[in-house]
Amino acid sequence: MDRIVYLLLILLISACKTEPQASAPVDYATMSLAEKAARVTIIRDDFGVPHIYGKTDADAVFGLLYAQCEDDFNRVEQNYIWATGRLAEVEGEEALYSDLRAKLFMTQEEAKANYDKSPPWLKQLCDAFADGINYYLETHPEVQPKLLSRFEPWMPMYFSEGSIGGDIERISTQKIRAFYEGDMAVPPLEMMELQKEEELQEPQGSNGIALSGSLTQSGNAMLLINPHTSFFFRGEVHVVSEEGLNAYGAVTWGQFFVYQGFNEKTGWMHTSTYTDVMDEFKETIVKRDNQLFYQYGEELRPVVSGEVTLKYSTPQGMKERTFPTYRTHHGPITHIVDGQWTASAMMWEPVKALEQSYIRTKQDGYEGFRKMMDIRTNSSNNTVYADADGNIAYFHGNFVPKRDVSFDYSQPVDGSDPKTDWQGLHTVDENILIFNPDNGWIQNCNSTPYTAALEHSPKRGDYPYYMSRDQENFRGVHAISLLKEVDDMTLDGLINLAHDPYLPAFEVLLEGLLEAVYEYDDRNPKFVGPKEVLAEWDYKTSKESVAMTLAHFYGTRYLREGEFPEGLSQMERLEYAGQLSNTAERRVIFEDVLDELTNNFGTWNIPWGEVNRYQRNNGDIRQEFDDAKPSIPIGFASGQWGALAAYGARYTTEGAKKIYGTRGNSFVAAVEFGDKVRAKTILAGGQSGDPNSPHFNDQIQRYANVNWKEAAYYREDVLKRAKETYVPGQR
Repeated sequence: MDRIVYLLLILLISACKTEPQASAPVDYATMSLAEKAARVTIIRDDFGVPHIYGKTDADAVFGLLYAQCEDDFNRVEQNYIWATGRLAEVEGEEALYSDLRAKLFMTQEEAKANYDKSPPWLKQLCDAFADGINYYLETHPEVQPKLLSRFEPWMPMYFSEGSIGGDIERISTQKIRAFYEGDMAVPPLEMMELQKEEELQEPQGSNGIALSGSLTQSGNAMLLINPHTSFFFRGEVHVVSEEGLNAYGAVTWGQFFVYQGFNEKTGWMHTSTYTDVMDEFKETIVKRDNQLFYQYGEELRPVVSGEVTLKYSTPQGMKERTFPTYRTHHGPITHIVDGQWTASAMMWEPVKALEQSYIRTKQDGYEGFRKMMDIRTNSSNNTVYADADGNIAYFHGNFVPKRDVSFDYSQPVDGSDPKTDWQGLHTVDENILIFNPDNGWIQNCNSTPYTAALEHSPKRGDYPYYMSRDQENFRGVHAISLLKEVDDMTLDGLINLAHDPYLPAFEVLLEGLLEAVYEYDDRNPKFVGPKEVLAEWDYKTSKESVAMTLAHFYGTRYLREGEFPEGLSQMERLEYAGQLSNTAERRVIFEDVLDELTNNFGTWNIPWGEVNRYQRNNGDIRQEFDDAKPSIPIGFASGQWGALAAYGARYTTEGAKKIYGTRGNSFVAAVEFGDKVRAKTILAGGQSGDPNSPHFNDQIQRYANVNWKEAAYYREDVLKRAKETYVPGQR
C-alpha cells in the first residue's frame, strides 16, 4: 500500500510540472485592473531590463505585458494588427492579402471559440495578457494606438508560437492575390523573380550550441542562445511568480511566455527548421447545382465556402473589399497549381501551441521537458537544450505529419487521392532526436541535423526523406570546425566562440576570384592593389579589414548577377562561383565592385567598419537610414558568409551608400547551469523603443565590442542592480 501511495504522489508531482496549477483560488473576475496591478512588482535594472514579480502566473503575465508596452507598445500593437488580419486598415490596400491570408486560417469567431475551449489556467493567462495591455493604455492616455485601442483575451490565439511570423508567412501572398483577383496562378516569370528576390535577401535563421560538462572548465553544461532575427524583434525580460515561474530570456513583443531563454534548471534555444511541416494539395473541383464539391476518392465532398470583408485605408478614407473563401479538409484554398485549386495544410492548433509555449518555461529537468515536447505543436522550430543535471539535447522539429513516402511532398500532391492525406503525427521518439552524444556538444545553425553532433549525429537513412533536408551551410561548417577543438570552456570562452571572425565562404569564393585575376591582372591595373589585399587576407572579419569590404561586395554582387545552374543552395552557389564559374565573369563582377566602391566612397581601399554600420534614429519598425547622421562601425558580417555572430541588412534607404544592419544577432545569451544558473546577455541597441529613453541604444557599444552584460537572475542580484521599483500604473 505504501508503494501505491508513493507512486500516486510521484504522478501528482509530475502532473503539476506539466500543467500550471494555481496555488490558491483567486477571484480575478471581481477585481479592477488597478487591484490586479497591485499584485505585481516591476524592478528595472541598470540596463532597463524588467524583472516582473507576481503572486500567481496570471499576475506575472499582467506585469509582463504592461512592461512590454512601456518598452515598445508600437511593436506590441503591430504584431497583433498583423496577426489578426487588420494590417490594411493601417498600411492600405497593399496589405489586403496579408490580411486575407490570416483570415483564411482563422476568423475572429474561431479565435473566440479557441479561447472558450482553453483550459481554465490558460484562459486566466489570456485574460491577464489583455488586462496588462489595457491597463497600460488606461494609465497612459498620451499613447495613441494606430488601431487597437482595446485588447481581447482571444487575441493570443492568433500568435501562439513565437517565431518570426511562424509557418503562415511561408504561404505566398502573391499567390493568394493571383487566385483571388483572377482565379489564376502567378505567371512563371514573376514567380522566378520573386524566388530570386527571396534567395538574395539576408538569410534568416539562428544558432544553437549546447556543451556538456565534459567540455567545460566548471563541469557544468552550457547553452548558447543565438537567434538571428530582425533587430529589436524581441525584448529581454525576467518573469517570476510564486507558482514556480522564473524564466529569463527573449519574448516576442506581445506574447506572454519567454520564447528563447532559461530558468534555473533548463534552457531552450529555437532554430528555424527545414522539416517539412506544410503541404499543398491540388483539389479536383466539381460544380453541381450551383454548389462546389471536391473529389476525394470515390466521393464528392462539399467545398466549405464563405466570405470575409476586409477594410483598408485610402487617402479618401476607409474602404472595404469582400472576398470569397474556400476550404477543404486539407485546409484553405490559397492558390492555383497546374490549373487546379490548391489547399495549404499546416499546423493550426493555437490552444495546444500556447499551452506548449508556456509549459516549456516551467520545466526543471529533461524528463519534464521531454514530456512537454509530446504536445507536438512547436512546428516551425528545432530546439537545442541544456540543463542543470548536465544533459544536452536536440529536437529536430516537433510537429511532423506522417506521410506515404511514395509521394513527393516537396511538390503539391493530388488531394483527390486519400493516400496523400496526413496519417497522424510522428511521435517525438520517431523524430530526429539527439540526447547526450559522446562528443559532448550539439550545434544547429539551420543546417542539416545529420552533422549536429558530428559522428554521433543521427543517420540520414534512418528517417523518412521529409524529416529534413540534408543540406549544410557555412555557419554549420564554421561551428563544427570550432567545436571539434573545444575543451575547458568558460562562459566568456563560449561568447568568444560565438563571435569567431573566420568566414569560411570566402576561403571558397575568393580562391576562384584570385585565380581569375592573377591570369589577367597585367592587362587591368585596377586589380593590382585589391588583389594583394585579398591574397594576404586570413578570411577574418574586423572593422579594420579592407579585404572584408572587397569580399562582401564581390560575394553579394556575384549572388545577384552571376550565372548559376538551377536548384543550387546558397552554399552551393558560392562554391560554384569559387570553383566552376566562368573566370571572365568573375573578373567582370570584381571590376564592377571596384568601380562601385570608388564611385560611392572615393576609393576601393576602405575598411569594413567605415562601410558596415549600426544606426537607430527612432522607434520605427522599419528604420530610415542616413549617411549624414551618426552611426557606429560594426566588425561583424552576414551569416551567409559563415559568420556565427550574424550582422546583415534586409533593406536599406534610397540614397544611403553604407550598409546599415537590420537583422542578425539581436538578443543573445550564453548560459551556464550548475548549483546556480549564470548567464550573460546582449541586445542590439537597447531594451526600449523610445529614443528618449536611456535604454534606447545603451547596449550597442557593448554589442560591437563583444562585452556582454551579466544577467541578474536571483532576487538578491536584481535588487543590487535595481534602478526603479514600482507597481504598474505608479511609475
